[in-house]
Amino acid sequence: MPAPASKPPKWRQIADEIATKIVNGAYRPGDRLPSVQALVNEGKGAVATVHRAYQALEAEGLVRTTQGIGTTVLGPNDMPPAVLTGAARLERLRRTGRPLAPRERYVNSRSVLRSCADPEIANLLGIDLYDEIVLRSRTFVQDDKPTVLALNMIHMRALIPLPELLDEGPMPKFRHDLYAERTGKTITAGPERSTARLASNNELSEFGIDVPTDVPVPVLVLRTLYSDEDGPLEVWEDILRPGVWHGGHS
Repeated sequence: MPAPASKPPKWRQIADEIATKIVNGAYRPGDRLPSVQALVNEGKGAVATVHRAYQALEAEGLVRTTQGIGTTVLGPNDMPPAVLTGAARLERLRRTGRPLAPRERYVNSRSVLRSCADPEIANLLGIDLYDEIVLRSRTFVQDDKPTVLALNMIHMRALIPLPELLDEGPMPKFRHDLYAERTGKTITAGPERSTARLASNNELSEFGIDVPTDVPVPVLVLRTLYSDEDGPLEVWEDILRPGVWHGGHS
């Protein structure tokens, strides 16, 4: 029998409460949220706790905070303040059911079995170098401009409860939720790590960037490790288009 879920941290409880009000229409697009200090005065939490809740909502594309104006609810056609990446996308999907940002779609969805030739990924997944993994990838496009190349490198043991992982089309439900339903095991996210490196030729092609081969193009890579009770299960990498910035919420 699965262990009872632990209570989310206070900042997430605050963010969930506000997100629910946004979804239910209590806060409408263009509405200004109470200031951080106002929520502190109401006893919602300390300044740092409330501020982190607002950072999470902004990273998930639900609100925008502007200096001197405050925090405003975004509408369906408003551009989010930053590119949404793995952890923020999943959290927003959990809260609102919205898998994509306004004017966003994804293309080039792929799902294949691959030999893992990256020592760092193999180490994170707890497998031997060149063991097989499931590689899922897709490119997010906003206003016809590719912004994020998302890669999911998944341990082979996930295929037992989720044979649909090898289907390129969308699943009937998000795969982590399906996995939990079928195994009774909860998938949890580790901290999001960021690093900069030079883009590969394949990545430049996905982003539609045409430069001479000797011209270095830096990209920001965000990585999150997902695990269940049995150990590492999936590495999610988001490779951001050069010049695109990320509003982190860690």
